[in-house]
Amino acid sequence: MPLHELRSGLEIGLVQRKICLIGATGVGKTSLVRRYVESSFSESYLATVGVKVDRKRLEIDGQRVSLMLWDLQGEEDGQVVRMAYLRGAAGYLIVIDGTRPETFAVAERLQHRAAGVAHVPFVALVNKSDRYGEWTQSIEAIDRLRAARWQLLFTSAKTGEGVEEAFRAIAEHTL
Repeated sequence: MPLHELRSGLEIGLVQRKICLIGATGVGKTSLVRRYVESSFSESYLATVGVKVDRKRLEIDGQRVSLMLWDLQGEEDGQVVRMAYLRGAAGYLIVIDGTRPETFAVAERLQHRAAGVAHVPFVALVNKSDRYGEWTQSIEAIDRLRAARWQLLFTSAKTGEGVEEAFRAIAEHTL
């Protein structure tokens, strides 16, 4: 078989990166992926069961990158995120709901567990910036994460604010 036929299914120069999204249930992980990949948003809520994988291509400093986005089931009481999904990841996003202060504690717990499995970069996304007026107790938690040197970005899956920048940031950290 000629070499050009063997390569027909491959893209030369394309770097693939596995990026996982983790966080409490209902923080907006799926909505962020949908906004980023499909440029859409839906008010309806369906919890992710297990993992959902999407792809998105982008270019960073002339380098073509294919992101495999692993949207992991949210953590809630009695249901923990399976950290085995992080194996092979180049980085991960920890998603927090700015309107629900308890999701900051879940994020800190997940980061601690994730650091034991995957020694890769992460970025924390404080989602639902379109509802900033409801972030009453979250400001102290944000200050605590900044003091711990977390990179925090603010996003809204609903409006699209900060979404493109968030995925680009984690992609850049992986290159």
